[in-house]
Amino acid sequence: MAQPNETRTKLSQWDALQLESLKSLGWSNEELIARVKSGDLPKDDSKFQFDYAGLKTLAAEEPDTLKTAVENGYQIKYNTIRGIHSWIFVALRQDAELILEPGAEAVAAALTAAEAASLADALSFGWSLSAVDGAVADANGRYAYRISPAEQ
Repeated sequence: MAQPNETRTKLSQWDALQLESLKSLGWSNEELIARVKSGDLPKDDSKFQFDYAGLKTLAAEEPDTLKTAVENGYQIKYNTIRGIHSWIFVALRQDAELILEPGAEAVAAALTAAEAASLADALSFGWSLSAVDGAVADANGRYAYRISPAEQ
């Protein structure tokens, strides 16, 4: 179960993306941690071209942070709009809509309740995840959500 955001393990946006990329390989938590520590990691052929250097450094310098992030989840220290879009792509395997209209920047995505909860847990302070009013679930049980800067 996730910890409250105030006490959650914090990862950089790039480390979170790399971790989600590795989690998608289906390894157990123990195998993922061991492979990161040993550097026994695959070549990434995605558009991101992850080299996993940040995770290897994290494993060497802060092994408990890596372990806790893998086993209990994490919160991203600082998100960017494009970083949120990328996280949804890597972690949830979906190409969300990136909206870059000045003053109305957002990411629009169709998410299940579990996916929305996972994203909400990972978002850094300053971002809001909200269901689109009146949205109806699609055939896969996903509802329309909008991720945008939190109102001040």
